[in-house]
Amino acid sequence: MNFPVQEVADFIRRQLHRVVIGQDAVIDQILLALFAEGHVLVEGPPGTAKTLMVKTLARVIGADFNRIQFTPDLMPADVTGTNVYNTATGVFSFRRGPIFTDLLLADEINRTPPKTQSALLEAMEERQVTVDGETHPMSPLFLVVATQNPIEYEGTYPLPEAQLDRFLLKIVVDYPSAEEEVRIVSSWDTGFNARRLDAMSLECLSDASVILQCRATVREVTTEAGVQRYIVDIVRRTRPPAAPNLVWGASPRAAVALLLAAKAHAALDGRLFVTPDDVKAVAGPVLRHRMILRSEAEIDGVTPDEVITDIIRHIAVPR
Repeated sequence: MNFPVQEVADFIRRQLHRVVIGQDAVIDQILLALFAEGHVLVEGPPGTAKTLMVKTLARVIGADFNRIQFTPDLMPADVTGTNVYNTATGVFSFRRGPIFTDLLLADEINRTPPKTQSALLEAMEERQVTVDGETHPMSPLFLVVATQNPIEYEGTYPLPEAQLDRFLLKIVVDYPSAEEEVRIVSSWDTGFNARRLDAMSLECLSDASVILQCRATVREVTTEAGVQRYIVDIVRRTRPPAAPNLVWGASPRAAVALLLAAKAHAALDGRLFVTPDDVKAVAGPVLRHRMILRSEAEIDGVTPDEVITDIIRHIAVPR
């Protein structure tokens, strides 16, 4: 029997690959976050199709899309919206900001001060925005895909740990392979233009509520007690003194994120139960932004992914 989540994911992949060449792992991780109802932090060099990928995804799933270019002078009200006085009626009315959408691209999020970054916190965690004491609900499909450039750090504001912990996954985007880059150049030579998605005649889901149905299916994926303990063991091993290369480890929220991501990974693989391999597959993207390396380890070239791999290698896999 075909599995609905798998079918929907395969459909979305096919449409995305009509526009985006390569980046298979990145696309799979974004789909994982979409079905797990979690937000994504994408880090990669300019020109690697990050924005194009998100715009195309929104079009394919039939979701509303907004993009915010984060800059040093951006204010919280520019993100969330504000109450505006109507001289004709004599009352204040709420003018919604661009955060009120289904799929939000927070472009170069680390180029805006922490005060503006924090405007996203309530929306990401509680799916609502409070302005002047009044609460405004977000779209049920609400998903934030934030990007940051790993090259230029001058004039940036590193995201605080509380903000980073709200992202289900941190996805690292690399350059395409030589063969993929030749295909990109060839497609542009034969008429492809990323600024004209309308001309692509992309197929779309009949209704964005299909994604909500897939999320409900993911929540029904079961996890045995042994696998749950395996998740907790991995997360607890990121905390000092168990992890000598780390100053700070992952929180209990990270354990929940690891569980949710593993459930989505199982569903994308056509299963209604989580295996240890699902946990291993998502551990890197879930945990790499939730730990702080010691300065000595950074000088020695140690990376968070290496720490995670080492932790998993030394934990017994449940049968």
